[in-house]
Amino acid sequence: MNRFLIPLGIFIALVVFLAIGLTRDPKIVPSPLVDKPVPAFTLPQLHVPEKNFGPADMQGKVWLLNVWASWCVSCRAEHEVVTALVNDHGAEIVGLNYKDHRADAMEWLKHFGDPYALSVSDLDGRVGIDWGVYGVPETFVIDQAGIIRYKHIGPMTAESITEKVLPLLNELKAADA
Repeated sequence: MNRFLIPLGIFIALVVFLAIGLTRDPKIVPSPLVDKPVPAFTLPQLHVPEKNFGPADMQGKVWLLNVWASWCVSCRAEHEVVTALVNDHGAEIVGLNYKDHRADAMEWLKHFGDPYALSVSDLDGRVGIDWGVYGVPETFVIDQAGIIRYKHIGPMTAESITEKVLPLLNELKAADA
């Protein structure tokens, strides 16, 4: 009798854990970087490779870091939303071109438009690793003090912009005023 109770108990525990897991939103992955200072980096600018950029250059500004790549299908879907965020709401977005060849990235921006204040090239993906990037696209909201306040995994949508990003940007900008 006891030899059946242990496997049954293990089975019931697994079913409970599975049921809990199925109720969670797979797009919500907690980031240990939220509410922490941005990881430092210096990378060459995509358009002007002889010039470098680092987060310290954005000190005192509310800004977004959008991780993208020319080979990323989801980035293409998100691009219109990113462009609207800049054009309609004046967001300042820095692009982190992730594991991509410069020529491919330049051609992609030429074809689809370039909404970024500037883009930097993370050819080997090391900066992406420091930022905890799971994949592309991902977007981070950074406050005036250089603290990450929000991380969006996957392509941003009009709904995610309206419901989360814009209210947060407005709150951060109001705190600065």
